[in-house]
Amino acid sequence: MYRTRGTLLGAVAAVAAAGLLAGCGSDDSTATSTPTLSTSAGTTSASAAPAPSSESPAPAPAPEGEAPAPEQPAEPEAPAEEPERPAPVPPQESDTGNLGAKEQTFVDELAKQGVTPSSPDIALSIGNYVCQGVAAGTSDADMSTFVNAMAGSDPSFDPAKMPVEQAGQIYISTAKAHYCQ
Repeated sequence: MYRTRGTLLGAVAAVAAAGLLAGCGSDDSTATSTPTLSTSAGTTSASAAPAPSSESPAPAPAPEGEAPAPEQPAEPEAPAEEPERPAPVPPQESDTGNLGAKEQTFVDELAKQGVTPSSPDIALSIGNYVCQGVAAGTSDADMSTFVNAMAGSDPSFDPAKMPVEQAGQIYISTAKAHYCQ
C-alpha cells in the first residue's frame, strides 16, 4: 500500500512539474523580434521590431454568421540590390600645427607618394601600429593585413586611385623610413 501511494505521489509530482514547465513557455527557440538601433540627435536607443516570419499570422476570427475572409497570398520579395560603395571623402583641412616635426614629415611623405588620409590622426594611428610591429620584430607580410585594413577603411581612400595593398605598403615603408626613429 505504501509503495502504491509513493508511486502515485511521484507520478502526481512529475505531472505537476511538467505542467509548470509547460506554462513557462514553448519549446520554440526562434526569436520573435529583432532589436534595431536607431539614432536621433546623437543618441542611440534600442527598439524591437518584429522579425520577418515564414509563418503567416493567424487570421482574426470572423464575426458570427460571416464567412472568414480568404487569405491573401504573400507577395514575393524583390531581390536585394548590391549597395554602391560611397564616394571617397576628400581630406579635411585640419590643424596640423599641433603635429611635431616627425609626425608632419610622415604625413607629408605619405602625400608625396599619393596617400592622403582624411585626417593626420588616421595616418599617425597606422604609423604607430607599424612602429610597434617593427619594435616587436613583426614582418612586413604579417603587418600588411592590418595596415591594409586600416588604410582601406579611411573614408578618403579611393580604390580607383590605387589598390589597398599598395597604400598599405606605402604606409609601412614610409613609417619605417620617417616615423619609427
